[in-house]
Amino acid sequence: MVGKANADDSSGQDGKAGRAPVMPMARDPAATVATEYEAARRQGTREAFELFIARHGDDPLVEKARAELKQLAR
Repeated sequence: MVGKANADDSSGQDGKAGRAPVMPMARDPAATVATEYEAARRQGTREAFELFIARHGDDPLVEKARAELKQLAR
């Protein structure tokens, strides 16, 4: 019967209870967009701003990205 008791034990080999992996907290979408905007500004290229605009077309930061893009054209 010892074998059956061990088979039912879900504590694992290290003696810790078996737990599901902990998922990290979801990141704030606005913070992610702001980070991507800052990355585009640091790159300072037409391609970076165009990519940002294409990915986040409905975000308010798109207007700033378009203004930056116009400045590059000058």
